[in-house]
Amino acid sequence: MNDCIFCRIINGQIPSFKIFEDEHVLAILDIGPLNQGHTLVMPKAHFEFFDECPDGISTKISAAVVKVAKAVKDASGADGYNVLCNNGKAAGQLVGHVHFHIIPRFTGDGVFDRWPAKQYEIGQAEKILEKIKAKL
Repeated sequence: MNDCIFCRIINGQIPSFKIFEDEHVLAILDIGPLNQGHTLVMPKAHFEFFDECPDGISTKISAAVVKVAKAVKDASGADGYNVLCNNGKAAGQLVGHVHFHIIPRFTGDGVFDRWPAKQYEIGQAEKILEKIKAKL
């Protein structure tokens, strides 16, 4: 995918701050960090959505996220961290290549101060539960 910025980074056409790399996965510092140490973990193969990744690749990504998250937390001295994967523009995905954000968090840092939780109306939870289960 010549127009994908992450594919260009993976192919060495654009420089990056590489944290971790193996045959299937690359982890780099985000150039627009929410906190210092904000890292992106992505498969080297191009997939737009996480659910498009074959099982073997999703397993490799997950293992890399765990490994890198611990390193980011320990190196940054963070109190915690977020692991996020935005899938689709409606979810905030800006680059159409699967990637996980590992965002070091510090008490009072102001990142994600509000979680806009909603509640199910009576009977809604059961309806969506059945629809989801039917798609498994």
